[in-house]
Amino acid sequence: MQMQTQAQAPQAILFDLDGTLVDTAPDLAEATNALRIHHGLSPLPFEVIRRQVSNGGSALVTLALGLEASTEGHIQAREFLLDAYEQAVAVNSRVFVPLDQWLKEWHGDQRLWGIVTNKPRRYTLPLLEALSLQPGALLCADDLSVKKPAPEPLWEAARRLGVAPEQCWYIGDHVRDIQAAVAAGMTAVAVGYGYISEEDNYQRWPADLWFENCQELVDALYIFNHTKQGI
Repeated sequence: MQMQTQAQAPQAILFDLDGTLVDTAPDLAEATNALRIHHGLSPLPFEVIRRQVSNGGSALVTLALGLEASTEGHIQAREFLLDAYEQAVAVNSRVFVPLDQWLKEWHGDQRLWGIVTNKPRRYTLPLLEALSLQPGALLCADDLSVKKPAPEPLWEAARRLGVAPEQCWYIGDHVRDIQAAVAAGMTAVAVGYGYISEEDNYQRWPADLWFENCQELVDALYIFNHTKQGI
């Protein structure tokens, strides 16, 4: 763990979804390779696709076919990819271990938590249902007129949970997550186990806390939860 400021024990935990709370890359990789196969191309290695997952469907189309967002055929390819993903949104997706067990305990203790994601509800709701996840607040890409890195979705999640933004941790695996948390006045927590490109360095993001792997994150969550104090 690395720490930039005196972090305080959270009253509520907010998560980014893909690459932070849930490992959705396996199912998104299947959809991406389905698009390539549809175009007569061989599948890409999983790790190559995994690094692009946080950048969304358009980035996966560009990776799969080399079609930039403004290129003819990109929109149709994106629709194909997302349709393929929707049909198998939670086949191999799982909550990261050991975050899964920690979340069961946190939820069981009736502690506050939520999800703020740039993933549309069309894919988020069936995923959460399949994984039996019931966040106290859920903000998706199509819920407000703005999305991360804007702070408004984080503020709305805190409002729905009945806590002040400064009482929340927001945890994410992309620099836009950290930018949103900082703008919202929340404790910004960066994790290095998510879908981070090779050229990116999560330890350079303007966070308050950085965790290399999921175990480190969970260990810190237990410490803060049990002491009720910052470290």
